[in-house]
Amino acid sequence: MRAATAPVRDDALTDDHQYKRILLASEGRPFSQAAIDLAIELAKPSGASVHVFTIARIHGVAFGMQSPGLLPNKREWQEQRDIVGKAIARLKRKGVEADGHVLGTRKSTKKILEEAKTHGCDAIVMTADPDRHRLIRDMIWTQEPQRVRSKAKLPVFLVEAE
Repeated sequence: MRAATAPVRDDALTDDHQYKRILLASEGRPFSQAAIDLAIELAKPSGASVHVFTIARIHGVAFGMQSPGLLPNKREWQEQRDIVGKAIARLKRKGVEADGHVLGTRKSTKKILEEAKTHGCDAIVMTADPDRHRLIRDMIWTQEPQRVRSKAKLPVFLVEAE
């Protein structure tokens, strides 16, 4: 693995592995340049396309019912659309076919894995903070990439946040 990508984990990165579709996913944070570069590196040899996906976080429920105040507001939706748009633009500038969208949910691990399955992705790339203890990880939103990695049945590449 090259130092420029600074991976937290590189499940199946080999020179001879060819990917057809890669999911560049985020639980709401901007993609690091290293994560986008890794998606390009994985896609280029086989001409794979990249699906860019990010979550507009729904914060929960109030009194057992969804509350409009807990849903993402217009600014939060736009921030996520901008994150996806910038990543797609960079991928296309580097000659990689890319598309993407934003989805609102409270269950980001589940939705990221569903997105990978729905779009026929055979690898996931995410920006991640350093891994923490398993008990702490379950309580912190920023540890979502580690939860995705632990539940995924396909290679998940986590790249440290810049």
